[in-house]
Amino acid sequence: MTLSATGLGSSTQSLSSVYDLAMLDLDGVVYVGEDAVPGAAKALEVARAGGMRLAYITNNASRTSTEVADHLRELAMPEVSAADVVTSAQAVAHLVADAVPTGSPVLLVGGEGLRSPLEERGLRCVGSLDDGPVAVVQGFHPDVGWRQLAEASFAIQAGLPWFVSNTDMTIPTARGIAPGNGSLVQAIRNATGVTPTVAGKPEKALFDETVERVGGERPLVVGDRLDTDIEGAVNAGTDSLAVLTGVSTLQEIVDAGPRSRPTYVSADLAGLNEAHLEIEYDTDRARCGDATALVRDDVVSVEAGDPRSTDALRAVIGLAWSLRDRSDVTVTVDGTLRT
Repeated sequence: MTLSATGLGSSTQSLSSVYDLAMLDLDGVVYVGEDAVPGAAKALEVARAGGMRLAYITNNASRTSTEVADHLRELAMPEVSAADVVTSAQAVAHLVADAVPTGSPVLLVGGEGLRSPLEERGLRCVGSLDDGPVAVVQGFHPDVGWRQLAEASFAIQAGLPWFVSNTDMTIPTARGIAPGNGSLVQAIRNATGVTPTVAGKPEKALFDETVERVGGERPLVVGDRLDTDIEGAVNAGTDSLAVLTGVSTLQEIVDAGPRSRPTYVSADLAGLNEAHLEIEYDTDRARCGDATALVRDDVVSVEAGDPRSTDALRAVIGLAWSLRDRSDVTVTVDGTLRT
């Protein structure tokens, strides 16, 4: 592998040959809502057949790993078991278990997806400050309401340490973007002025939990969000692949600063099984494989090649980052490439 000056990595081999573990985000990468992303199952089957381990990681703490695995099997993802799924609830349960004595009561703000891993770590979940908890643990569940948030606020104001699964402000659904756990966490922060300990992306704990549970020496983070998946990979010192099937758009990737830039980009998970060729630069053009990107009047477009191909995306992003890094020029992606 080689790394260009703009931050995009390159490899003459497929990523599934170079890396031995794919840490796959779920929402926006493998599925959206109840439906699989088109082509995801086939791409993952090919990667797995080539020897790549697949770990399905999620910041969503509302479901247990068994429930997530059941859903993935319904979507025909290859050979999935509960052991292949790692949730932010499992990661935060590990953090709490390391911080308090075994058997301690903890105030639960969430659902079964959080309760189960806490109990697996030997902790006892309670629902009120009157039950003597030693910590507050919060994770997303659609039924979390004012009373739970208020009880957590009272406990935190009383001095209890506060742990949260993740701080995603939004969550993608089949009907659109909805408030995520971060929005609920922010409500408690507003009430208490306290900042919690976070386990999920972009923090490092979820990635550490994944490697501990699934194994792998050369992991690759695969995600759709710059602010969680890609920044999380940077925090964990791990390479990353951004796909365009979820939240972050091509324009947002082009606009990304150094700590939010992925190592690789592809339209979808098929990029796991492709080479990511080196980019060659001229003054106003960038070439990658059979694709050429051109900038004119600060707009980057594809001059040659399939606009949705990995080569074209690399040429577009590489050219945009090169222009920005060399001359601080802000460029716009041609409108036909933004979806």
